[in-house]
Amino acid sequence: MKNGPALAGHGAVAVCGAITRSIRTLPQQLRQSLTWDQGAELSQHAQLRIDTGVQVYFCDPHSPWQRGTNENTNGLLRQYFPKGTDLSDHSAAALTAVATTLNSRPRKTLGWRTPAEAFDELLRSAHTGVATTT
Repeated sequence: MKNGPALAGHGAVAVCGAITRSIRTLPQQLRQSLTWDQGAELSQHAQLRIDTGVQVYFCDPHSPWQRGTNENTNGLLRQYFPKGTDLSDHSAAALTAVATTLNSRPRKTLGWRTPAEAFDELLRSAHTGVATTT
């Protein structure tokens, strides 16, 4: 219901906690910033910054092109979970299966690599360091 109570797990405190837990699993080089839209679910962004050190940026209102890859991914997720779906009704295994399916799908924006391949490449480069020519 629009303007009604938040769906289970969608409140700002729950979102902040989930992002904090997830982002802490990444190497420091891969958790520098997060870009978000104007949704109320990240109203705890200051606490997220304190807890993780991640800088949070917000897109301009009504400007979805500033988060193009995210908007595309939302469309892909809607194939599995219609807008308004309470994700707490789904098991962790079911959510992981959807994530694995989507992360195994090649993307044009990644040069037809899968998100999993691109992420693995980033993890490898974060662990080995990147040489600079300064």
